[in-house]
Parts: sequence; structure tokens; C-alpha cells
Amino acid sequence: MTYLAKPKLHHPAMDRNALGFTRRDYEGAISTLCAGCGHDSISASLIQACFELGLPPHRIAKLSGIGCSSKTPTYFLGSSHGFNSVHGRMPSVLTGANLANRDLIYLGVSGDGDSASIGLGQFAHCIRRAVNMVYIVENNGVYGLTKGQFSATADKGSKARRGAVNTDSPIDLVALALQLGASYVARSFSGDKAQLVPLIKGAIEHKGAAFIDVISPCVAFNNNPESTKSFDYVRAHNEAVNMLDVIVGRDEITADYAPGTMIDVAQHDGSILRLRKLEADYDPSDRASAVSYLMRHQAKGDIVTGLLYVDPNARDLHEAHDTVSTPLNELNEAELVPGLSALEKINAGLR
Repeated sequence: MTYLAKPKLHHPAMDRNALGFTRRDYEGAISTLCAGCGHDSISASLIQACFELGLPPHRIAKLSGIGCSSKTPTYFLGSSHGFNSVHGRMPSVLTGANLANRDLIYLGVSGDGDSASIGLGQFAHCIRRAVNMVYIVENNGVYGLTKGQFSATADKGSKARRGAVNTDSPIDLVALALQLGASYVARSFSGDKAQLVPLIKGAIEHKGAAFIDVISPCVAFNNNPESTKSFDYVRAHNEAVNMLDVIVGRDEITADYAPGTMIDVAQHDGSILRLRKLEADYDPSDRASAVSYLMRHQAKGDIVTGLLYVDPNARDLHEAHDTVSTPLNELNEAELVPGLSALEKINAGLR
């Protein structure tokens, strides 16, 4: 419960990362979500990813909207910047913060209601503008805060806990993100930490709009056998296209990997995404093929997970608009107000 404080003392033998932080240093408050909620597993994966990457917590900004998913930033990265916006408006708040201070790492946490319903337009424009961020949707197919109505991502024919059948076609946020131009697109399952943690690490290291759709069962309203967002259904229909390792920097690689085909994707900062291909015909660098692959497997009832698409040479919003390298919040008055002659030069260039 929220009134129970976490212990301040850490066991002296806890593992520490390159910055000297333990995993506990990346945690937040005690969760008030339902016991067994998939969202808590996503929070744990975010904590693990940031710990393994050795990120300074104060250099991370986490933003959210409204919903069960948007409560979760309280439960991780307690020493980071945080902003809980209004319903569906997280993308525009994150965009503004990113333009003001490009030096922070931005985590946008949302839900299927927050992003696929009231915030669908905001989601679309944030992705197509290539804002440098990690956009995570915690997708359970229901409105948990208002007692379990179907959300816009609920699959047609899926049954709710009390027997109601969804008759509407679903919005596939992964397919939409691919169409809108996201340069890092992935889907995972909250119950698959081994897959989700490296996907989050890869998204953080990526420059550009990184989107991860995480199927996260709602244990209160949408975890029955007839639901396509339940633990059992996702485990039975999970079609993983690859396994991902993230290698920071270009040091010699000494780890052993399982036999099979591998693809190394070098990122702008020197980190490497190493994909172990499980599907011989899958190419994560082909956007059109990724959409086609999704549609084929969706018709069979499969849930495709893994890194579905990546463009290592993507540009972000700052590059597209040629903004200054210094964060706007660090510019002085002389730089922000260059004078009348500078304005006249700009106006002349527009004539």
C-alpha cells in the first residue's frame, strides 16, 4: 500500500552497475495495482533495463496519461523526472519537454485506452514526427479503471470475463506505428521478461521514435480463457520472430550465443542490436514485409512478438528541424533573443 514505505537500507552484497547503483535505486513506490497485474511486470523490466544500461536516474524523464498503465511510473525510477498528464495527451507533453531539453532520456508510458482511443491522434503525430523517445503501451484490451469495458485494441470475438463478446474490429498499434514511420517497433508480453528487457534496452539506445506494444493481461477483468489478452492465450499463440541482445559500445564480445543465424544492427551511438533469427524468412529492416508478416499471422490468431522493425539510420525531430545542440532551457537571453537583424534575415529568407 502507498502508506507503507520501502526500506531505505540495501543489502551490502547487492549487485551494482557501472555507476555504483543497485537495482533498488531504480525502483519507485510500492504498487497499488491488483496483485498479479501484468503492468507490474513491465515496471520490473524497465527497472532492470535501466539498471543494466547504467543510466543516471536523474537523466530520465517519464511521462504518462491516465489509466492503470499511466499510474505505473510511480512504481519505477523514483529518482527520475516525472509528469502525469491528462487523458491521451502524454505525447504532446513529451514532445514539448523533448524540444526544451533534448539531453534527457524520455519514457512515454501509456495504455490501450490512453493511446488507441482518446489519445489516438496524439499517438499518431508523436510517432510520425520522430520524437526521440521510448513509447510503451501497456496493452490489456480493457478499461481497467472503469471496470472492464472493451478497449479499442480488444480483438474481434474476444470475450470478457462476464461473457460479453467484442464485435468491433481492433486497432493494431504496432501496424499503425509501422505505417506512421516509427524507426524501432516491437511487441512483447509482460510475462516474458527475457524478451522484454533487451527490447527496452534496445529502444533506449535507439535514436528516433521507438515504440513497444506490451500485451499485459488484466487479472481483474480480462484474464479469462476466452480473452485474447490473457496469460494463457498469449503463451499459447506467441510467435517470436527473433531474440535480442544489446551490446553497449564496441568492446570485444566474449559471450557465447546459441547456434543459428544472427544479424548485427549498429546504432548511431555505437551500441549493437544482435538479433538471433527464429524465422528464416523474416527481415526486421523491411517495413512493408513487417506489416505483411503481422497481417498473415494475425489471420491465424498468432501474436507476433520480438523486434519487428528497426532503422539504425533514423533521424529524430531535432535533426529534422535543425535545432540547436544546446537544450533550450540552457540558452541565455542573448541566444534566445538575437535581435532585430536576425529576425529580418529570417523574414528575408521566407520571401
